[in-house]
Amino acid sequence: MKGVSQIIKISADSTCDLSPEIVEKLGISIVPLTIIAGEKEFKDGITISAADVVKHVEQEGTLCRTAAVNVHDYLEIFQKLLEENDAVIHINIGSGFSSCHQNAVLAAQQLENVYVVNSASLSTGSGYLVYEAALMAREGIEPQEICRRLEEMVPKVEISFVIDRLDYLQKGGRCSALAAQGARLLRIKPCIEVQEGKMVVGKKYRGSFEKALMQYVRDRLEGRNDIDYKRIFITHPMCSPETVEMVREQISNYADFAEILVTNAGATVTTHCGPNTLGIIFKRN
Repeated sequence: MKGVSQIIKISADSTCDLSPEIVEKLGISIVPLTIIAGEKEFKDGITISAADVVKHVEQEGTLCRTAAVNVHDYLEIFQKLLEENDAVIHINIGSGFSSCHQNAVLAAQQLENVYVVNSASLSTGSGYLVYEAALMAREGIEPQEICRRLEEMVPKVEISFVIDRLDYLQKGGRCSALAAQGARLLRIKPCIEVQEGKMVVGKKYRGSFEKALMQYVRDRLEGRNDIDYKRIFITHPMCSPETVEMVREQISNYADFAEILVTNAGATVTTHCGPNTLGIIFKRN
């Protein structure tokens, strides 16, 4: 006979970039990273937005910086969540992108019934796992089994995005001034892919951002037989509604997903990629 299901709280770093509607609907707890603009510190999604980051760059000519959640803050957050829940499962931004995962693990080691999962991804690449974890928690699946399923899912989540401008990456030291200038002159829009917990440059598109996105969606979806068509995310910081709708229609031309979810990337992703960035995220079978 089955026992009473535990009350499991799913939490995640703010870099999961899930919409407020999804977060509220599924009862997900979000732990904000810190954004440093000049001499001031802000909390991602709480006291600073993607638009604020872009405004700072335009006015000051310098990038914002990001800082991981520290061990003490994770410990406090986990302790508070345990007051009203039997267990906590926290999904981190990939350990290759931030020390958040390491810090969360150190905090969890001091507590009982706190489980930490390394998404090996970022933005809604980790958000996809958070979404699935919340659905499983609702079904009353035991925390160890949820974590096991998430670990199996990690390498199957496919995340990539196209960047319109390389100046944010240049200012952040992630590409050279020469490469950024060459991309501007040749109108190159690179596709960045997350593979095995690292970012790598994929195909380089030529022309307008919109043209690049149309080809990008086709390249990611056409002729595939390994896609789980349950759900796909369109994630971007500040693309126009027209651009997002164009991408949505292009997705429908090549794949029949049960759900197409549009989410806005937060201040952390915008700090590194700039306002005109868009990616599609889904899972392979």
